[in-house]
Amino acid sequence: MTAHPTLADVVRTLEALYPPSTAEGWDAVGLVTGDPAQPVRKILFAVDPVATVADEAIEWGADLIVTHHPLFLRPVHSIAATTFKGSLVHRLVRAGIGLYVAHTNADAAPRGVADALADAIGLVDRSPLVPSAPDGAAHLAETGIGRVGRLEEPTTLRAFAERVAAALPATEQGVRVAGDLDATVSTVAVVGGSGDSLFDAVRSAGADVYVTADLRHHPASELRERAEFEGGAAGGPFLVDVAHFASEWPWLRYAAADLTGQLADTGTVDTRVSVRRTDPWTARIGSAHRA
Repeated sequence: MTAHPTLADVVRTLEALYPPSTAEGWDAVGLVTGDPAQPVRKILFAVDPVATVADEAIEWGADLIVTHHPLFLRPVHSIAATTFKGSLVHRLVRAGIGLYVAHTNADAAPRGVADALADAIGLVDRSPLVPSAPDGAAHLAETGIGRVGRLEEPTTLRAFAERVAAALPATEQGVRVAGDLDATVSTVAVVGGSGDSLFDAVRSAGADVYVTADLRHHPASELRERAEFEGGAAGGPFLVDVAHFASEWPWLRYAAADLTGQLADTGTVDTRVSVRRTDPWTARIGSAHRA
């Protein structure tokens, strides 16, 4: 008879890969639903805990869903099925499917969200953009928000943005770029998810270009105005803005592979990375150019 780990075994392994202590204080990570004693045979990995992901898990016969984004980021007083989130919880419980969240702790971890994004676009010689290891914690030296590294060969901003677009899942947003498309870039900073709060760290790192998601008008405008004031039209950092979902999706393959490897001593599991696009935007209509 094939042995399978229990949900408790899986949770212990996930927490070793992505220690909850490294999550931001406002975050909500860990086990949301599930019986720790239940065996886990199939694990589905996804960015978002949404209805289509629950559909896929139920259709496939999954025992556990591991998502990046929390289902409940703020405290709730009811999980009645009269709400869309409560209904999702009831569906999972009825199907015997657990839900586990690794969010900012997975952002910061080695081979986490930031490393997966950096690998996808070809960064080498990299380190955390904002290290989070406390003094004396050498074993956490690779832990921190974002990554900064270099391309193996310098390239133009245009070619680099095209590389990013090809490396990430297709979304209606695509890739937006701020800067001189003919400028040369070599040093790159990346942050999966929303990253415009880290512009100061990007500037301090000396990055030529910054890849992140959810860039807002005012912070982006001010960063580029300052860069052009101090360095001319070719001054960096330039900006490459991708869809939030797309920036975090590459991590799912790392998580599936690393969890499977770490669980080898406790039993076998099948893993699947969801390819259902959970980016909320469904269409983009270009503005007409007027003379």
